[in-house]
Amino acid sequence: RRDTTIHRKFADAQGSKLRTTVMLKNLPNNYTRDMLLDLIDSEGFVGKYDFFYLPIDFRTHAALGYAFINLVSPEDAHVFFCCLDGFSRWSLPSYKVCQVAWSSPHQGFESHIAR
Repeated sequence: RRDTTIHRKFADAQGSKLRTTVMLKNLPNNYTRDMLLDLIDSEGFVGKYDFFYLPIDFRTHAALGYAFINLVSPEDAHVFFCCLDGFSRWSLPSYKVCQVAWSSPHQGFESHIAR
């Protein structure tokens, strides 16, 4: 059931065959940049992304609960989308369940660097 929902969510996105940038939502606020990168790499995405942004609150140094990742190909983006949507096996205690969505309006490495 979960796989069907994820594939439908992925397929329903307009232009999903060309998209490579995803937004991870509902991340634990106490996750650091290194922790999230370790998680992404441990899920099999080493070398499959070229842009990563995890905004933090500079006063508290806590993450804001979302991140942007650009995958190097639409195929990698599809696998990433399916792998991380619904993820909840955090290395720190948390009840949060990750949601993956397409980044909008910015898509692709160049668009995020120009921003």
